[in-house]
Amino acid sequence: MQILARARELESQGRSIIHMEIGEPDFATPTPISAAGIAALTQGRTHYTPALGLPELRRAIADHYQRCYGASIAAERIVITPGASGALQLVMATLIDPGDEVLMADPGYPCNRNFVRLAEGQATLIPVDASCDYQLTAEHIERYWSSRSKAVMLASPSNPTGTVIDEQNLQAIMRCVERHGGHLIVDEIYHGLIYDDDTTSAAALTENAFILNSFSKYYGMTGWRVGWLVVPETYIPYIDKLAQNIFLAASTPAQYAALAAFSPDAQQIMAARRVDFKQRRDYLLPELRALGFDIPVTPQGAFYLYAGCQRFTNDSDAFAREILEQVGVAITPGRDFGEYQPAQHLRFAYTTSLKNLREGVRRLRNFIFGL
Repeated sequence: MQILARARELESQGRSIIHMEIGEPDFATPTPISAAGIAALTQGRTHYTPALGLPELRRAIADHYQRCYGASIAAERIVITPGASGALQLVMATLIDPGDEVLMADPGYPCNRNFVRLAEGQATLIPVDASCDYQLTAEHIERYWSSRSKAVMLASPSNPTGTVIDEQNLQAIMRCVERHGGHLIVDEIYHGLIYDDDTTSAAALTENAFILNSFSKYYGMTGWRVGWLVVPETYIPYIDKLAQNIFLAASTPAQYAALAAFSPDAQQIMAARRVDFKQRRDYLLPELRALGFDIPVTPQGAFYLYAGCQRFTNDSDAFAREILEQVGVAITPGRDFGEYQPAQHLRFAYTTSLKNLREGVRRLRNFIFGL
């Protein structure tokens, strides 16, 4: 956010900035979704929904799991939340008591560990690297599990690395967590933005995991603030009570808008945008490698490249700021994402057009090679 704020300040001074720092799709919300939100407003659909969400939307999401993953999920297990952040707050408040540990990968999305802290728990950050595709394995969990461990949190695809946990590894982790009597939390908010091989949802493999998703990334609804949570059946009453007390319900017009995300017209638009994101990845990845950035694993999903910058600096924060000031390219330093080698890494988000990415690469080339 500091990088973004400085980038905006430079833009206000007339500077041209190429934004590769923000994890937000550059596309506007698909028109069918926006139209449904407008219709909800004009039709007076502005009253509270039940705390667990609009029943029609919960059924549509359950149908989505059946259609895409072959997972049979009762609509009653789907909880609509104010973004995936609302879902995370519910999960942590439900599962974590003061002093409990949640195991998660480092690097990883910073808010995940902050929600653990909000519940007075402790995020145990497990260093991961290219040897395990920057994802946790059952071996990691066995090594780091302690008497205070309560849950394991996974993210597939991951922010900042874009890597995916394959089904075999996911099943091994599930068995390990179950053996220890713990809980599994799976962040799937970048599902839909997977480019090479099909993947399954944890919902197709177990009924005992808490699974987060969102309408923000694939569906292009960041500002609408609608997410969802798949809940093990026995926890539904507790989640319901917490939702009533914390936020009562997600925005009603936004829920009606999200319902239109499953329409054929909206799905066609999002499928086309997925192709655009893949094209951007396939352009930017070899270009950054050619410039000397170390990206040993091809990310299968999301819209990020997590790049080693050891050839240029041992201070990625200062390096990112220097690049922004000198050539107007905004990228995110590794310190946002954890404690494992943050000063040697940068995150590039390809959430801007191919034209802008080409210009960004040109500027980076000039900066690195002094052209």
